[in-house]
Amino acid sequence: MSVVESAGTAGTDAPEGIQLEIPPEPAALRVTLRDAVLGGADWSAQFGDELGLGDTLWASWGSALGSAGMERPEFAAVIAGYRRELWFWLLGDRIWSQVATGLAGRLVRRLPSATAS
Repeated sequence: MSVVESAGTAGTDAPEGIQLEIPPEPAALRVTLRDAVLGGADWSAQFGDELGLGDTLWASWGSALGSAGMERPEFAAVIAGYRRELWFWLLGDRIWSQVATGLAGRLVRRLPSATAS
């Protein structure tokens, strides 16, 4: 797996040819999530297993991931497992491109074709 930079867009390119382009930062969603969590909301309870980011990321990556054999529940599990890095993004300790690139790589590594080898 390698990180690809082209025309200002970062992506993760897997050996299988799966390309996950990094979507624009969901800045308004970040503010909503951050305010809710810092206000005492239980992140998972209020926003689900996908921590409020699933719809946004699935819209960008779902077609490619689905074609490669990943279903939405597995996608949600990977997001839930990436909670710590997402928390750093919410707090401003990580920039979106770092977090999204890391998550894209994690998703690609967990594709059925990647785990079969």
